[in-house]
Parts: sequence; structure tokens; C-alpha cells
Amino acid sequence: MKGKIGIPKIFIYLILIVASFLSIFPFFWMITGMTNSAVDIVRGKMTFGTMFIENIRILFSEYDMALVLINSLKVTGFTVVLCLLICSMAAYGFVMYKSKVTQRLYALTMLTMMIPFAALMIPLFQIIVQFKLLNSHFALIITGATSVFIIFFFRQSFVTYPYEIIQAARVDGAGEFRIFFRIFAPSMKSTFFAAAIYAFMTSWNSYMWPLIVLQTNDKRTTTLLISYLSSAYVPQYGVIMTAIVLSTLPIIIIFFAFQKQFVQGMLGSLKA
Repeated sequence: MKGKIGIPKIFIYLILIVASFLSIFPFFWMITGMTNSAVDIVRGKMTFGTMFIENIRILFSEYDMALVLINSLKVTGFTVVLCLLICSMAAYGFVMYKSKVTQRLYALTMLTMMIPFAALMIPLFQIIVQFKLLNSHFALIITGATSVFIIFFFRQSFVTYPYEIIQAARVDGAGEFRIFFRIFAPSMKSTFFAAAIYAFMTSWNSYMWPLIVLQTNDKRTTTLLISYLSSAYVPQYGVIMTAIVLSTLPIIIIFFAFQKQFVQGMLGSLKA
């Protein structure tokens, strides 16, 4: 065994085991916590309890978790669709229409990534108020419909696309929208899947902007509900753990369902 494994591999395995434990332990703690009461969680109980049904009942009856999940899914779904459409078409334009103007415009667009969101909150809030979109999900959707990083991600993948195919389609009389939706986009599915997962996670986990825009309980999303539960005078930790697990499940399901496409999309972008 010593000749086959050796000390270096044992050291690598130990690092992987420790890293896996540190990654899995918080989620295991959430799973066990959602079956226990607040008192058991404070005491450090790490085994499954009998409070799962009660925590579910409190969460869905007293805090309307079903409506909160629907709100988050609605906001995130529309945001992802618009973000993929706008960002991919912008990246397509930067790649297929190369000139000094587009290069400078792209460089200017990349520079905006250096501006922190805290510096944009007040101007965005004033715009939302002027258009009378305060306390609406549309305000979250329209402000999240563009992402400079996703434009950059799309462009890095699009530069490897054979330009001759686009030229041949133009010669055949195809318009730019037809080329994009019928020829270009279907061949870049892995890139779109990777960008969709990133956009989904960003929108689903958004907290600061929804906290500013949404002002009533019937509009709040999962992050706002978890924050509200955590800020209670006597936190119900079992209910909080249940809400966290339920809000984490959509991300886990989507990531594992499209894991292969996500890896392919990321590798395609890195190769560019």
C-alpha cells in the first residue's frame, strides 16, 4: 500500500477529505436543524429531531412561504430570460461588428464593473420612484436584466465562433435576428446554460436591492423572509433552517440538472 499510495497522495486525500467535510457540514447542519426546535439547535444538537412538520406548518401558515417562493421564482425567471436575451445580443454585437467605436464602447462597459453597487443605489432608487415602480417586482426585473459580467462572459465565448458561418448566412439573405436566433444561439447552448445558472444564482440570492425596493410582506422574496426571521426578538431557528433549506433547493436542483452544460460553457469561455 505504501508503494502504491505514498505520502504525497495521502496528504492530498486528507486535504480533499477536510475540504469536503467543511463544504458538506453546514448543509448537513441545516438539514438536521430543520427537524429540531430552537432550544435543541442552541444546545448544539446534531441529530435529527421530530419538529420538521411543525416547522413546515409555521413557515407556510404564519409566514406564507409558498407566496414568497412564487415571488422569488417569478422575479428570478423573468430576470434570467431578459438578462440572457439582452446580454447575449450585446456580446454578439461587440464580436460581430468590430470597429474602433465598438471596442471603445466595450472597454467603457467593462469599466463600469469597477463601480460598486452602493454607489448606484440612490440613482437607481430615484429612477424607480420617478417611474412609479416602487414596491413592484418589475423594478427588480428591469434593473437585473443587464449584467456587465455576463456580457463579458458571452463575448469571451462568442469570439471562438466561426465568422465564416455568419458571412455565409448574410450572403444567403438572412437577417441579423434570424442569424442570431436560428443559427448562432442554438450552437452556443452550453454558454447560455452557464450564463443562465450564474444569472439565476445572482438574482435568487439578491438581498440589498429587494430590501430597498420591496416594502410590503406580500412582495418579499426568500432572502427578505430569512432576514426577517433572523431579526426576530426570539428567533425560531428551526423555522429559519427550514426556510434556508427550501430557498437553497432550487439552486441545487438547477445546478445539478445542468452541471454538464455549465462546465462546458465555462471551459468554452476560458479557452477564449
